[in-house]
Amino acid sequence: MLINHFRKKNLRPLIFVAVLFGITFVLDSCMQFRMSKSEIDKYFENKIPKAELKSYNIGKRKQTYLINGDSLKPLVIFVHGSPGSLSAFIDFLADTSLLKSVRMISVDRPGFGSANFGNAEPSLAKQAELLKPVLLAHKNNRPVFLVGHSLGGPLIAQMALDYPELVDGLIMVAPSIAPELEPNEWFRAPLATPFLKWMLPRSLRASNDEIYKLKPQLEALLPRWKEVQTPVIVIQGGKDSLVHPDNAVFAKRMMTNTTVEVLFVETMDHFVPWSNPELIREAVVKMVGW
Repeated sequence: MLINHFRKKNLRPLIFVAVLFGITFVLDSCMQFRMSKSEIDKYFENKIPKAELKSYNIGKRKQTYLINGDSLKPLVIFVHGSPGSLSAFIDFLADTSLLKSVRMISVDRPGFGSANFGNAEPSLAKQAELLKPVLLAHKNNRPVFLVGHSLGGPLIAQMALDYPELVDGLIMVAPSIAPELEPNEWFRAPLATPFLKWMLPRSLRASNDEIYKLKPQLEALLPRWKEVQTPVIVIQGGKDSLVHPDNAVFAKRMMTNTTVEVLFVETMDHFVPWSNPELIREAVVKMVGW
């Protein structure tokens, strides 16, 4: 009797760990924010033209992107937020009206989609460096415009600052760019520790790792905003609960050596690519026409 009680008592921690692992596994399967190659192929099955999934390697990093459109037209590169993947902009790459005037690419940022899923690269500068080959491979598609949603906003700014000769315009959608407006989320530090991060689904693990280290990088960018010389369109919603709406004001105030047009919709939330995709389409068309 005593032996059985001892065995049950020692099994409880193992059962708890097993249940916790099982829950983590299920959450990881459900919260990936990405499409498989077969799902992408199925999406474009009855569409013309069909997008092509491409990849390249830099050291141990694999980078993936989806491309569609005429190789002789100007290029628009979409950069998703956190978490997310290239599938965030897949509807745009199938938009026949846009394809009449532009070629389009949607990228997986490091740690998302098929780009070393779950293994984030918190540095904006290193992310920009990892995406530079996309710019170089398609540098003849001038002009080249970057569209960045949420955390994709500061990343496309970093790309324009580091590689100004390769970027001709920016469309920033609900961008988290003002360090003083970053939320003080106490839970990010403990979730970034090895003890707790393994319990997060891989998409949220990668997201937490980069958001946790975003603010000091935004502070480092403060003196560089005046270097932006490409035209900028900022799309921002007044009901955005994830990125403070005053980030749009910050963009207008800081980028003083270029044209910054702000499209502010009071009733709009953070999820512009899905709730108000027409605003992004209109911004792309407008920028191509400038």
